[in-house]
Amino acid sequence: MTSTEPATGPTPSAKDKVLDWLRAHLFGLAVANLIANIGIVVTGGVVRLTGSGLGCPTWPKCTEESYVAHEALGINGVIEFGNRLLTYVVAAIAITVVVAAWNRRGVIRNLAIIIAFGVPLQAVLGGFTVLSQLNPYVVALHLLASMAMVGLCVWLLDEIRSPGREAAPRNVRVAAVVTFVVGWLSLWLGTVVTGSGPHSGDLESRRTGLDPALVSHIHAYAVYALIAATLITLWLGRKNAYVRRVTVVLLVIELAQGLIGWVQYLTDLPVLLVGFHMLGAALISAGLARVVVSTRAHTA
Repeated sequence: MTSTEPATGPTPSAKDKVLDWLRAHLFGLAVANLIANIGIVVTGGVVRLTGSGLGCPTWPKCTEESYVAHEALGINGVIEFGNRLLTYVVAAIAITVVVAAWNRRGVIRNLAIIIAFGVPLQAVLGGFTVLSQLNPYVVALHLLASMAMVGLCVWLLDEIRSPGREAAPRNVRVAAVVTFVVGWLSLWLGTVVTGSGPHSGDLESRRTGLDPALVSHIHAYAVYALIAATLITLWLGRKNAYVRRVTVVLLVIELAQGLIGWVQYLTDLPVLLVGFHMLGAALISAGLARVVVSTRAHTA
Protein backbone atom coordinates (compact mmCIF):
# COMPACT_ATOMS: atom_id res chain seq x y z
CA MET A 1 0.00 0.00 0.00
CA THR A 2 1.11 3.46 -0.66
CA SER A 3 0.15 6.24 1.71
CA THR A 4 -1.16 9.42 0.28
CA GLU A 5 -0.84 12.76 1.98
CA PRO A 6 -3.46 15.48 1.56
CA ALA A 7 -2.56 17.87 -1.21
CA THR A 8 -1.66 21.32 -0.06
CA GLY A 9 -1.68 24.46 -2.13
CA PRO A 10 1.14 26.96 -2.32
CA THR A 11 1.82 28.85 0.88
CA PRO A 12 0.33 32.34 0.67
CA SER A 13 2.92 35.05 0.38
CA ALA A 14 3.17 37.89 2.88
CA LYS A 15 1.56 40.18 0.27
CA ASP A 16 -1.41 37.82 -0.15
CA LYS A 17 -1.87 37.60 3.61
CA VAL A 18 -1.91 41.38 3.92
CA LEU A 19 -4.40 41.73 1.05
CA ASP A 20 -6.64 39.03 2.53
CA TRP A 21 -6.60 40.82 5.89
CA LEU A 22 -7.43 44.17 4.30
CA ARG A 23 -10.31 42.69 2.31
CA ALA A 24 -11.68 40.96 5.38
CA HIS A 25 -11.59 44.24 7.32
CA LEU A 26 -12.92 46.54 4.60
CA PHE A 27 -15.87 47.69 6.68
CA GLY A 28 -13.69 48.59 9.67
CA LEU A 29 -11.28 50.47 7.42
CA ALA A 30 -14.20 52.36 5.87
CA VAL A 31 -15.35 53.32 9.37
CA ALA A 32 -11.83 54.62 10.04
CA ASN A 33 -12.09 56.57 6.78
CA LEU A 34 -15.26 58.26 8.01
CA ILE A 35 -13.81 59.02 11.44
CA ALA A 36 -10.65 60.46 9.88
CA ASN A 37 -12.62 62.79 7.62
CA ILE A 38 -14.79 63.96 10.50
CA GLY A 39 -11.68 64.32 12.65
CA ILE A 40 -9.92 66.61 10.21
CA VAL A 41 -12.98 68.88 10.20
CA VAL A 42 -12.60 69.17 13.97
CA THR A 43 -8.84 69.74 13.86
CA GLY A 44 -9.36 72.32 11.12
CA GLY A 45 -11.74 74.03 13.53
CA VAL A 46 -9.05 73.97 16.20
CA VAL A 47 -6.70 75.72 13.78
CA ARG A 48 -9.22 78.48 13.17
CA LEU A 49 -10.42 78.83 16.76
CA THR A 50 -6.88 79.18 18.11
CA GLY A 51 -6.01 81.85 15.54
CA SER A 52 -3.52 79.49 13.89
CA GLY A 53 -4.83 79.69 10.34
CA LEU A 54 -1.65 81.44 9.19
CA GLY A 55 0.62 79.70 11.69
CA CYS A 56 2.36 78.46 8.56
CA PRO A 57 2.07 81.62 6.45
CA THR A 58 2.56 80.00 3.04
CA TRP A 59 1.94 76.75 1.15
CA PRO A 60 3.09 74.12 0.24
CA LYS A 61 6.00 75.13 2.44
CA CYS A 62 5.34 76.22 6.00
CA THR A 63 7.52 79.29 5.46
CA GLU A 64 9.45 80.51 2.46
CA GLU A 65 12.56 78.77 3.83
CA SER A 66 11.16 75.60 5.42
CA TYR A 67 8.58 72.87 4.84
CA VAL A 68 8.21 72.35 8.60
CA ALA A 69 7.26 74.61 11.48
CA HIS A 70 10.07 76.04 13.56
CA GLU A 71 10.38 77.71 16.95
CA ALA A 72 9.92 81.25 15.64
CA LEU A 73 6.35 80.42 14.55
CA GLY A 74 5.34 79.56 18.11
CA ILE A 75 2.37 77.42 19.11
CA ASN A 76 0.28 78.64 16.17
CA GLY A 77 2.83 77.24 13.76
CA VAL A 78 2.79 73.91 15.58
CA ILE A 79 -1.00 73.71 15.42
CA GLU A 80 -1.25 74.62 11.74
CA PHE A 81 1.61 72.34 10.72
CA GLY A 82 0.16 69.51 12.82
CA ASN A 83 -3.12 69.81 10.93
CA ARG A 84 -1.21 69.60 7.66
CA LEU A 85 0.47 66.42 8.83
CA LEU A 86 -2.91 64.87 9.64
CA THR A 87 -3.75 65.08 5.95
CA TYR A 88 -1.17 62.35 5.35
CA VAL A 89 -2.92 60.14 7.92
CA VAL A 90 -6.27 60.68 6.20
CA ALA A 91 -4.66 59.94 2.82
CA ALA A 92 -3.03 56.75 4.12
CA ILE A 93 -6.36 55.47 5.43
CA ALA A 94 -8.12 56.34 2.17
CA ILE A 95 -5.47 54.54 0.09
CA THR A 96 -5.73 51.50 2.35
CA VAL A 97 -9.48 51.42 1.75
CA VAL A 98 -8.88 51.54 -2.01
CA VAL A 99 -6.54 48.56 -1.78
CA ALA A 100 -9.04 46.65 0.37
CA ALA A 101 -11.90 47.43 -2.03
CA TRP A 102 -9.99 46.92 -5.26
CA ASN A 103 -11.57 43.52 -6.02
CA ARG A 104 -15.07 44.89 -5.31
CA ARG A 105 -16.04 46.15 -8.74
CA GLY A 106 -18.73 48.77 -9.10
CA VAL A 107 -19.91 51.41 -6.64
CA ILE A 108 -17.78 50.31 -3.69
CA ARG A 109 -14.47 50.52 -5.52
CA ASN A 110 -15.47 53.72 -7.33
CA LEU A 111 -16.44 55.46 -4.09
CA ALA A 112 -13.20 54.37 -2.42
CA ILE A 113 -11.21 55.83 -5.33
CA ILE A 114 -13.17 59.11 -5.35
CA ILE A 115 -12.62 59.57 -1.61
CA ALA A 116 -8.90 58.84 -1.98
CA PHE A 117 -8.54 61.41 -4.78
CA GLY A 118 -10.56 63.86 -2.70
CA VAL A 119 -7.90 63.98 0.00
CA PRO A 120 -5.12 65.61 -2.09
CA LEU A 121 -7.69 67.89 -3.73
CA GLN A 122 -8.73 69.00 -0.27
CA ALA A 123 -5.09 69.57 0.65
CA VAL A 124 -4.67 71.83 -2.40
CA LEU A 125 -7.86 73.70 -1.49
CA GLY A 126 -6.48 74.09 2.03
CA GLY A 127 -3.33 75.53 0.48
CA PHE A 128 -5.41 78.09 -1.39
CA THR A 129 -7.04 79.15 1.87
CA VAL A 130 -3.59 80.01 3.22
CA LEU A 131 -2.45 81.70 0.01
CA SER A 132 -5.66 83.76 0.01
CA GLN A 133 -4.89 84.91 3.56
CA LEU A 134 -7.94 82.99 4.84
CA ASN A 135 -10.45 84.53 2.48
CA PRO A 136 -13.75 83.58 4.17
CA TYR A 137 -15.31 82.34 0.92
CA VAL A 138 -12.36 80.05 0.19
CA VAL A 139 -12.41 78.82 3.80
CA ALA A 140 -16.14 78.08 3.41
CA LEU A 141 -15.51 76.07 0.23
CA HIS A 142 -12.77 74.12 1.99
CA LEU A 143 -15.12 73.24 4.86
CA LEU A 144 -18.02 72.29 2.59
CA ALA A 145 -15.71 70.03 0.57
CA SER A 146 -14.84 68.24 3.83
CA MET A 147 -18.57 67.83 4.53
CA ALA A 148 -19.00 66.28 1.08
CA MET A 149 -16.18 63.85 1.83
CA VAL A 150 -17.97 62.82 5.03
CA GLY A 151 -21.14 62.14 3.04
CA LEU A 152 -19.25 60.00 0.51
CA CYS A 153 -17.71 57.97 3.36
CA VAL A 154 -21.21 57.29 4.72
CA TRP A 155 -22.41 56.20 1.28
CA LEU A 156 -19.45 53.82 1.02
CA LEU A 157 -20.26 52.30 4.41
CA ASP A 158 -23.87 51.75 3.36
CA GLU A 159 -22.76 49.98 0.19
CA ILE A 160 -20.38 47.71 2.11
CA ARG A 161 -22.73 46.74 4.91
CA SER A 162 -26.35 47.70 5.53
CA PRO A 163 -29.67 45.84 5.74
CA GLY A 164 -31.03 44.38 2.53
CA ARG A 165 -34.07 46.39 1.48
CA GLU A 166 -36.32 47.49 -1.34
CA ALA A 167 -36.42 51.12 -2.38
CA ALA A 168 -38.65 53.24 -0.17
CA PRO A 169 -41.87 54.64 -1.66
CA ARG A 170 -41.40 57.62 -3.97
CA ASN A 171 -42.78 60.17 -1.50
CA VAL A 172 -40.26 59.04 1.12
CA ARG A 173 -37.38 59.28 -1.37
CA VAL A 174 -38.47 62.77 -2.40
CA ALA A 175 -38.76 63.86 1.24
CA ALA A 176 -35.27 62.51 1.97
CA VAL A 177 -33.81 64.43 -0.99
CA VAL A 178 -35.58 67.63 0.13
CA THR A 179 -34.16 67.11 3.63
CA PHE A 180 -30.71 66.65 2.12
CA VAL A 181 -30.97 69.86 0.06
CA VAL A 182 -32.31 71.92 2.97
CA GLY A 183 -29.60 70.45 5.19
CA TRP A 184 -26.87 71.49 2.78
CA LEU A 185 -28.40 74.95 2.54
CA SER A 186 -28.16 75.13 6.32
CA LEU A 187 -24.53 73.97 6.25
CA TRP A 188 -23.67 76.61 3.64
CA LEU A 189 -25.40 79.33 5.64
CA GLY A 190 -23.41 78.16 8.65
CA THR A 191 -20.21 78.97 6.74
CA VAL A 192 -21.63 82.41 5.92
CA VAL A 193 -22.22 83.01 9.63
CA THR A 194 -18.68 81.87 10.36
CA GLY A 195 -17.29 84.14 7.65
CA SER A 196 -18.95 87.15 9.25
CA GLY A 197 -18.05 86.29 12.84
CA PRO A 198 -15.00 86.78 15.04
CA HIS A 199 -13.27 83.40 14.67
CA SER A 200 -11.46 84.10 11.42
CA GLY A 201 -8.39 81.96 12.04
CA ASP A 202 -6.06 84.95 12.18
CA LEU A 203 -6.37 88.48 13.53
CA GLU A 204 -5.40 89.97 10.16
CA SER A 205 -7.72 87.94 7.90
CA ARG A 206 -10.71 89.76 6.49
CA ARG A 207 -14.38 89.03 7.11
CA THR A 208 -17.31 89.06 4.67
CA GLY A 209 -18.63 92.35 6.02
CA LEU A 210 -22.12 90.89 6.46
CA ASP A 211 -24.08 91.59 9.64
CA PRO A 212 -23.37 88.58 11.93
CA ALA A 213 -26.71 88.89 13.76
CA LEU A 214 -28.70 88.99 10.50
CA VAL A 215 -27.00 86.00 8.88
CA SER A 216 -27.24 84.07 12.16
CA HIS A 217 -31.01 84.50 12.15
CA ILE A 218 -31.25 83.50 8.48
CA HIS A 219 -29.20 80.41 9.32
CA ALA A 220 -31.53 79.65 12.23
CA TYR A 221 -34.57 79.76 9.91
CA ALA A 222 -32.84 77.28 7.60
CA VAL A 223 -32.26 74.99 10.59
CA TYR A 224 -35.96 75.21 11.48
CA ALA A 225 -36.79 74.25 7.88
CA LEU A 226 -34.35 71.33 8.11
CA ILE A 227 -35.96 70.02 11.29
CA ALA A 228 -39.40 70.34 9.67
CA ALA A 229 -38.22 68.46 6.56
CA THR A 230 -36.69 65.75 8.74
CA LEU A 231 -39.95 65.34 10.68
CA ILE A 232 -41.87 65.00 7.42
CA THR A 233 -39.41 62.36 6.20
CA LEU A 234 -39.77 60.54 9.52
CA TRP A 235 -43.57 60.59 9.28
CA LEU A 236 -43.68 59.43 5.67
CA GLY A 237 -41.09 56.72 6.30
CA ARG A 238 -42.45 55.56 9.65
CA LYS A 239 -43.39 52.11 8.26
CA ASN A 240 -39.84 51.48 7.02
CA ALA A 241 -37.76 50.41 10.03
CA TYR A 242 -34.37 51.35 8.57
CA VAL A 243 -35.47 54.75 7.23
CA ARG A 244 -37.19 55.48 10.54
CA ARG A 245 -34.12 54.58 12.56
CA VAL A 246 -31.60 56.64 10.60
CA THR A 247 -33.98 59.61 10.39
CA VAL A 248 -34.47 59.61 14.16
CA VAL A 249 -30.69 59.69 14.58
CA LEU A 250 -30.45 62.67 12.22
CA LEU A 251 -33.24 64.46 14.09
CA VAL A 252 -31.48 64.00 17.43
CA ILE A 253 -28.25 65.40 15.97
CA GLU A 254 -30.13 68.38 14.52
CA LEU A 255 -31.81 69.19 17.82
CA ALA A 256 -28.51 68.96 19.70
CA GLN A 257 -26.81 71.08 17.05
CA GLY A 258 -29.58 73.67 17.22
CA LEU A 259 -29.27 73.86 21.00
CA ILE A 260 -25.50 74.35 20.78
CA GLY A 261 -26.00 76.99 18.11
CA TRP A 262 -28.39 79.04 20.22
CA VAL A 263 -26.26 78.74 23.36
CA GLN A 264 -23.10 79.82 21.53
CA TYR A 265 -24.98 82.75 19.98
CA LEU A 266 -26.31 83.90 23.36
CA THR A 267 -22.92 83.49 25.04
CA ASP A 268 -20.85 85.39 22.43
CA LEU A 269 -19.37 82.37 20.65
CA PRO A 270 -17.12 80.67 23.22
CA VAL A 271 -14.40 78.70 21.50
CA LEU A 272 -15.29 75.31 23.01
CA LEU A 273 -18.94 75.52 21.94
CA VAL A 274 -17.98 76.63 18.44
CA GLY A 275 -15.73 73.57 18.22
CA PHE A 276 -18.59 71.28 19.22
CA HIS A 277 -20.80 73.05 16.69
CA MET A 278 -18.32 72.22 13.93
CA LEU A 279 -18.33 68.58 15.01
CA GLY A 280 -22.12 68.69 14.92
CA ALA A 281 -22.04 70.06 11.38
CA ALA A 282 -19.92 67.11 10.25
CA LEU A 283 -22.31 64.69 11.97
CA ILE A 284 -25.28 66.36 10.26
CA SER A 285 -23.56 65.91 6.89
CA ALA A 286 -23.12 62.24 7.73
CA GLY A 287 -26.73 61.96 8.87
CA LEU A 288 -28.11 63.64 5.75
CA ALA A 289 -26.21 61.24 3.51
CA ARG A 290 -27.35 58.25 5.54
CA VAL A 291 -31.02 59.22 5.31
CA VAL A 292 -30.83 59.59 1.52
CA VAL A 293 -29.06 56.27 0.95
CA SER A 294 -31.43 54.50 3.36
CA THR A 295 -34.29 55.11 0.91
CA ARG A 296 -32.47 53.33 -1.92
CA ALA A 297 -32.73 49.62 -2.69
CA HIS A 298 -29.82 47.58 -1.35
CA THR A 299 -28.79 43.94 -1.55
CA ALA A 300 -27.17 42.79 1.69
